[in-house]
Amino acid sequence: MKEIIFAALLSLTPFGELRAGIPYAFASGVHPGIAYIVCVLANAIIVPIAFFFLEYIHRHLMHKDHYRSLFDRFMERTRHKTEEKVKKYGYLGLTLFVAVPLPITGAWTGALGAWFFGMNKWKAFFSILLGIAISGAIVLGILLTGATAWNWIFKAPV
Repeated sequence: MKEIIFAALLSLTPFGELRAGIPYAFASGVHPGIAYIVCVLANAIIVPIAFFFLEYIHRHLMHKDHYRSLFDRFMERTRHKTEEKVKKYGYLGLTLFVAVPLPITGAWTGALGAWFFGMNKWKAFFSILLGIAISGAIVLGILLTGATAWNWIFKAPV
């Protein structure tokens, strides 16, 4: 039981997310289906929490001149580099971004991007949730494929 709780906690972290939670649970002997469901749900909890804190923190920090100046420059530079892609791919792009199980492409960054570009929170939530589900399936698929190959190579029972 403590393994699945720790896996869920790993899935909540900005640097671990599903890429850490599912492999930890799998390596700890948790059933792959349970690991997937628990870690996906834990990772999904991040999105509304991130939206809330981004709104709250940003609103309070905008009164500080240094923050506002830095934020305005950052917004302008980021919009200039990415606005065309966001307009072109929108929520589908957000889903695909979150679905790629690589560092800096997860629910935390997806929520930050959706907030940053002023996307509808409900649509963004469901886009990110779909991306989380896909990412979890990819991670789990890689783990199961690797474990099967390992067992096949060493002729151990699956």
